[in-house]
Amino acid sequence: MSAAPGPAAEAVQIAADLIRFDTSNYGDGRGPGERAAAGHVAALLREVGIEPVLFESAPGRTSVVAHWGDRTSNRGGLLLHGHLDVVPAEAADWRFDPFGGVIDDGFLYGRGAVDMKDFLGMMLSVVRDRARTGRIPDRPITLAFTADEEAGGKFGAHWLVDEHSSLFDGCTEAVGEIGGFSTFVADRRLYLIESGEKGIAWVHFESEGTAGHGSMRQPDNAVEHLVKALGRVAATRWPADPGPTMQALLHTVRELSGVDNDDPDVILAETGPTARMLSAAIRNNTNVTMLDAGYKHNVVPGSAAAAVDGRFLPGQQEQFLEELDRLAGEEATVTVRRTFIDRAVEYPFEGRAVDAMREALRIHDPEAAVAPYLVSGGSDAKAWDRLGIRCYGFVPLPSPPSEDFTALFHGVDERVSVAALEAGSLIFDTFLDLC
Repeated sequence: MSAAPGPAAEAVQIAADLIRFDTSNYGDGRGPGERAAAGHVAALLREVGIEPVLFESAPGRTSVVAHWGDRTSNRGGLLLHGHLDVVPAEAADWRFDPFGGVIDDGFLYGRGAVDMKDFLGMMLSVVRDRARTGRIPDRPITLAFTADEEAGGKFGAHWLVDEHSSLFDGCTEAVGEIGGFSTFVADRRLYLIESGEKGIAWVHFESEGTAGHGSMRQPDNAVEHLVKALGRVAATRWPADPGPTMQALLHTVRELSGVDNDDPDVILAETGPTARMLSAAIRNNTNVTMLDAGYKHNVVPGSAAAAVDGRFLPGQQEQFLEELDRLAGEEATVTVRRTFIDRAVEYPFEGRAVDAMREALRIHDPEAAVAPYLVSGGSDAKAWDRLGIRCYGFVPLPSPPSEDFTALFHGVDERVSVAALEAGSLIFDTFLDLC
């Protein structure tokens, strides 16, 4: 019988296998669900003596939770978490089958390669190797593999918190996605660790008007009312207002680059393409993402609607929502309907887990710099925060300098460097030794 592969090699294998499970989440109940992938994860855990429990919040919407580590320790528990679902992919746009798990020219391709089956491969490979070799962490560890993160976690992390919160009793810290990847500033690698994330405000701008024949003058036109409101949204230039996390990042980037400027956008430009994500983390922002109006060319519709994806900084939820109402306009023809609101979170960049991240990176990449950042998107951290758990993003990936990593989230030809994934699994293994 051949020896089991080490954590570095198995991380790539597990990530590729998970990509081959289509877990597309359309956000409206369509899609295959996460059940098959959850069963595969459960089997990988059982194989090394870790007994998981599967939870199904709705048909096919399956999450996996397992307890590991030293359950007798009086230390606070650590939650390691990742989501099984992915955003959809149009195969015709891709170089390879998005659910093929293809490795080509040193990269693993597929939907979820970055968001976030790379981390699932990393986490499972390290846990399995440690379970096989008896290297069990000296604190309680909870492993969670969730459904529905890409649609806000209603059928995943939030459901687990609502229905089975006792699973996470004793957890004080959590480590998950959207952090630990690297960028470059002045030719020096900088690892960005998530220590907070913006809040989500998914709203609909809805307008009412008078329906009629398209050939006649119609001043009470619902589409025109809506377009005016959306024009105000598009014209809004949200001011920079960096909080403590982003202030710390700005300080680090300024020191590394030597840039002599106080403008936060100028400073963040030193991070190259990563600035696209980082500049969104120092301000509120909005994007119009969907439009719905009319049913025939020559009919003026009586109503129209648009979806607006709003993201707000920690502590600014109410004033942000008030501003959206103002942008809709004073006239009664346009209203804002709040379809999904979720909290912004931010934590001090300190504590044993943070120290372990810093030290693990120093050991494996001694010339690199480390800094916290605020994520412009969201994750299951918003659910765990409800239980008082401090959440950080740490998926250590020493990606090549040529890779525009942030563009790969939800992108066409999503991919992760095999070398970075292998190196990251070793860094994560060291992190578990230290945390």
